[in-house]
Amino acid sequence: MGGFERTLTIRKVPTVVSNYQGEEGGGDGGSENLGCGRNCLGKCCLLVSKLPLYAFKKEHGDMSENGMANSTDQRPPVSFLHDLLLGQWEDRMRRGLFRYDVTQCETKVIPGRYGFIAQLNEGRHLKKRPTEFRVDQVLQPFDDNKFNFTKVGLDEALFRFEPSSDNMTHYFPSAFVTSESDSPNIVAINVSPIEYGHVLLIPRIFDCMPQRIDHASFLAALHFAKEAADPFFRVGYNSLGAFATINHLHFQAYYIQVPFPAEKAPIRVISKPKVMPHNGVVISELLKYPVRGLVFEGGNTIQVLSDAVASSCIHLQSANVPFNLLISGCGKRVFLFPQCFAEKQALGQVSPEVLDTQVNPAVWEISGHMVLKRREDFDKASEDYAWRLLSEVSLSEERFEEVKLAILEAFGSKEVCTHRASIKEGEENEEAYQESCESAQLQLKNCIVLQ
Repeated sequence: MGGFERTLTIRKVPTVVSNYQGEEGGGDGGSENLGCGRNCLGKCCLLVSKLPLYAFKKEHGDMSENGMANSTDQRPPVSFLHDLLLGQWEDRMRRGLFRYDVTQCETKVIPGRYGFIAQLNEGRHLKKRPTEFRVDQVLQPFDDNKFNFTKVGLDEALFRFEPSSDNMTHYFPSAFVTSESDSPNIVAINVSPIEYGHVLLIPRIFDCMPQRIDHASFLAALHFAKEAADPFFRVGYNSLGAFATINHLHFQAYYIQVPFPAEKAPIRVISKPKVMPHNGVVISELLKYPVRGLVFEGGNTIQVLSDAVASSCIHLQSANVPFNLLISGCGKRVFLFPQCFAEKQALGQVSPEVLDTQVNPAVWEISGHMVLKRREDFDKASEDYAWRLLSEVSLSEERFEEVKLAILEAFGSKEVCTHRASIKEGEENEEAYQESCESAQLQLKNCIVLQ
């Protein structure tokens, strides 16, 4: 259904997400040598480390709950995002682990209806290592000989993110990985950050899974967004062929205090599957946006919404269709963007003007946060400019219809609903976005902080 039909080659896409990428093993990690002596995130070192542990509620319950929390001695609420993630992230900034100070990068909201965000980041693409896998295959086997996150330095890891064993939310400032059979979810810094608080979520790191969506890992990512409890914290995913740069399963996330253009675009509901009375998931398509995409929302539980999105992604992977994901609204909305930029680039179908920008349109760019590498592009950035660039990413209408129908079939219905077929210029999205912002300010349930 529209996957790649030939071997394609394009200019390699460079990336650096770890200070130890390209080196043999991890870094020195400080004065105390652990395990193999390199203080890496492999079993040799992680098993004898004592990373902080955030244990979240794993019940498949109400999507309105989040990770706002209190300690047992009734101190003021502790926010997972602000007090743990950003506190750890800023600690790594003070220790000089980032390749540049992203807070010094110029950023502006481009005037226009959508408010595309432009950032000038002239140094991010310099001195980077080329991608080590093909760009025309979404599914490729994990290769331990190439860079992967077990080789990241232990000092780049912030904390573990695991389901709790007692249906309570806990924070342990120091906790051992109990055995080699455990494969922890690790949150680590991206040493070449796009924005403040830019981190990586690496599910089950010891399992060394290639970059492909599965049900369990996507559920962890959805919990990550939910526990953050802040609409300005988004989680993203890039498949191979859609500008993922490391073939080791990971999600990205960061904090930016403006709405993304994709979040403000109008939508139209395209299907209410036959099982909807039981699960509540609604699938819509974006309207009047440069990249064709689908929006998943609703669901009686976080598990139900997660399964709906993961099943769709697994179908695209099997069909060799590259895609990007944006988890928004504290885990309540998921945007799915099938894309073809790398394919078009390989076939010489992308305009030279767009290629000259050296912008690789991954999830953040597609969502409306344009990371620009040249001063001239930043200075002249306009909504028309952003629209032209992103239009090169989108599937054709015909090909997108194939993708859409295949996903609807997976949900047991080809019938297109029309009860919300017309939505005025994103008014409903704006209202929902404001509601999510207000709800994130509420002080919710307690968290037990354990030593």
